[in-house]
Amino acid sequence: QVQLVESGGGLVQPGGSLRLSCAASGSIFRIYAMGWYRQAPGKQRELVAGITSSDRINYADSVKGRFTISRDNAKNTVYLQMNSLKPEDTAVYYCNADLYGPAGSGVYGGQGTQVTVSS
Repeated sequence: QVQLVESGGGLVQPGGSLRLSCAASGSIFRIYAMGWYRQAPGKQRELVAGITSSDRINYADSVKGRFTISRDNAKNTVYLQMNSLKPEDTAVYYCNADLYGPAGSGVYGGQGTQVTVSS
């Protein structure tokens, strides 16, 4: 079994910062890429940031310059440092991983962590 567990969400004031973590565990042979998505109430899920095993990174235009994605390959963990947070960043943030596990290649996702930006 493969599990992804997110942590680090919470309530923060506009302009504040949060750091999300996502740890993948289980019988993982290789992780090709990891990423963060978010879904705000009434909106579609959107890609926030992604990082590949070769450290190719992409960001949504709305978070460029404010969010930074990074990964620790030894820990199978991906991070999302979020600075200068805005109310429109409020959403449930989901981690996912494109990996090779016991069932072959596939994409796995976490349960999500709530981020609320409000004064």
